[in-house]
Amino acid sequence: MITSMVPSGPAARLDHVLATSRAQQRAALGLYLPVNYPTRSASREALHAMAAHADLVELGVPHHLPHMDGPVIQQAVAQALTGFQMRDLFASTAELAAHTSAALLVMSYWEPIRAFGATAFAHMLADAGGAGALIPDLPPAAVPQWRAAAEAAGLHTVNLAPPHASRARLADLGSSTTGMLYAPASPGLTGNGRPLSPYLPRQVRRLRECTGLPVAVGIGISTPDQASRVSLFADAAVVGSAVIRRMQASPNAPAAAAAAAAADFAEAVRHGPPHAA
Repeated sequence: MITSMVPSGPAARLDHVLATSRAQQRAALGLYLPVNYPTRSASREALHAMAAHADLVELGVPHHLPHMDGPVIQQAVAQALTGFQMRDLFASTAELAAHTSAALLVMSYWEPIRAFGATAFAHMLADAGGAGALIPDLPPAAVPQWRAAAEAAGLHTVNLAPPHASRARLADLGSSTTGMLYAPASPGLTGNGRPLSPYLPRQVRRLRECTGLPVAVGIGISTPDQASRVSLFADAAVVGSAVIRRMQASPNAPAAAAAAAAADFAEAVRHGPPHAA
């Protein structure tokens, strides 16, 4: 069941990119990077380079306890935390919104948002041009608070679907989700490098049937080939650790490495995997 909230302004970017990719009979490409990784300036350069290839950019809020992330993102987040302030997130979002048509989502744990203030966070994100937020550890008790703040600001709330949730649980999840639903590509932490779950296409169909929402697949897409396969059945394929690995391997030119990785994944999602993959 889809909620009655009709998005407008920046939130409509997400609806637009999903509709556009659907019309082109492909998945949207989403790319993730923690804000201020590896440095404030290099992060902004990399985000702009990634946005040139992606339909959707996820800006990560650095947090000192990234318990759902694997070693690659943990290391990146630890580096990004140096000197990070929430205003860096809003500044990066505003810069991207002014220079790209990509939809901009924020991925954040709940604690940084709670500490900043959910209402202030939602309104400042919307003012900066953000389309919504994914909060993977949002506690049930905080759902009404965040949902009210997001709806008042005109933001989408993108929720993470548990792999084995009942139909009743998914229907309930769908009632508190807008824009799209997020499904893990494989069990475990981000960047786990495991093969895609053989049940993933069926899981995506089930999520669509139970919620009526587009479904993005992330958490475990490690190669362009995997992104290409996910694009055959999902509404969006989201990649994070694989891009960061390329940046880590090129410490003297991280933005160029991010751009090259983004181009490879964009080619895979839109036309099949590159010959070098």
